[in-house]
Amino acid sequence: MKPIWIVDDDQSIRFVLEKALLREQLPSRSFTNARDVIAALDEDKAPQVLVSDIRMPGGSGLDLLDKVKAKYPGLPVIIMTAYSDLDSAVSAFQGGAFEYLPKPFDLSKAVELIRRAVEESQREEVADETTTEAPEMLGQAPAMQDVFRAIGRLSQSNVTVMITGESGSGKELVARALHKHSPRANGPFVAINTAAIPKDLLESELFGHERGAFTGAQTMRRGRFEQADGGTLFLDEIGDMPFDLQTRLLRVLSDGHFYRVGGHSAVKTNVRVIAATHQNLEQRVKEGVFREDLFHRLNVIRLRLPALRERREDIPMLTRHFLQQSARQLGVEPKRISDAALSWLGQFAFPGNVRQLENMCHWLTVMAPAQVIEPKDLPPEVGVTTETPPAPTVLAGSITEPPALAPGQADREALQKLPDVPASPESSWEQGLDAEASALLATDRTDVWATLSARFESRLIQAALAATRGRRIDAAQKLGIGRNTITRKIQELGLE
Repeated sequence: MKPIWIVDDDQSIRFVLEKALLREQLPSRSFTNARDVIAALDEDKAPQVLVSDIRMPGGSGLDLLDKVKAKYPGLPVIIMTAYSDLDSAVSAFQGGAFEYLPKPFDLSKAVELIRRAVEESQREEVADETTTEAPEMLGQAPAMQDVFRAIGRLSQSNVTVMITGESGSGKELVARALHKHSPRANGPFVAINTAAIPKDLLESELFGHERGAFTGAQTMRRGRFEQADGGTLFLDEIGDMPFDLQTRLLRVLSDGHFYRVGGHSAVKTNVRVIAATHQNLEQRVKEGVFREDLFHRLNVIRLRLPALRERREDIPMLTRHFLQQSARQLGVEPKRISDAALSWLGQFAFPGNVRQLENMCHWLTVMAPAQVIEPKDLPPEVGVTTETPPAPTVLAGSITEPPALAPGQADREALQKLPDVPASPESSWEQGLDAEASALLATDRTDVWATLSARFESRLIQAALAATRGRRIDAAQKLGIGRNTITRKIQELGLE
């Protein structure tokens, strides 16, 4: 691991931190002024973490922070100062500091802070090695990979697609991706939310109107079908379309012809229709509020988009992406988020799905007081009660049963991955673990914790490596741990 650099003109501070880091097996290197640090940055690689005093002869810590961030924007910098004033704290965070440490400090808390910065640095390294241009859609969960594969298979097709999924799950993103990767990519993409437009105006919005067709229609207006000619028309919330308009839509889908409101000449259009709904259209058909023939016309290919609670392993990746996105929009330094805060987000139900997570990240970018988001900074709806992350953790993605699975299915799959635990349809993996632990505790063994922890970690890492075809950096990213951590665990557990 790269060393932690300590910059302070006070010898006692340097000595105390060096010894404390040595006890934690964290290498360090000390400097007395900012000039030497800048010279070392030009000669050597960047450190793992930089811990700097704010007031020193030969250059301030804030000036050093600016120069370091210009060259290594992902390097965590901790600013120390004996002058605990508001201006110093604000300047440190505005400059992109990882954290602000007032003197005198508790040594154990300082070391804990440095260790958190090290973990953040390792996550940044993993991200730097795997990040390319931000993709249009994000998701490593199996359900999302199925969606991506379907988009790929449909890339050379003009077939009508129905996208189903809860509100906020990203249905329009899927529609845009289907358009972008289709033969119509050079044509227009036109979207309309049929539930957001009053019934009296929806017909004109879709099909356009002739001059004088109704009061206020002073000019001829093209509708969305004409605007989307040669491209894709996305009809969102199609389940809320009025029944009489469904008949007109069916006619357009059948032969590509329609009449503007008040018009007498048929208009021909060449449009690919992608529809979306959060409702159960089969049930709407049974209730008589949705035409069965229109349902079958739209339901040629159906793509189901999973709710966020069904793809919890994507929450860390999406959270960091939205925090970066929010920071760019606001022109500020991106906030970082601790593993404990991610664990709390991982157990939250997210009834508003990805849209709710995105809005939450906007809120955190503005409202979180520190540069690192901790559990106490999360919005009240998350229900944080302590700093300790909830158990079981959900960051690895395979521990919490997604609602879409059949009862007991996730439990059986999880039990199959734990050796020597009898699986049954009624038992959960936690109950299996309880039984295994009870059996071992009934013996004279004194290594139960180490034995079960090693078995769990071994299975988890092997599963991650299998999912990434042996790529350790990708496996570390999926597990939410650092590259050095997974390498060390592989060696300790004999998984080489």
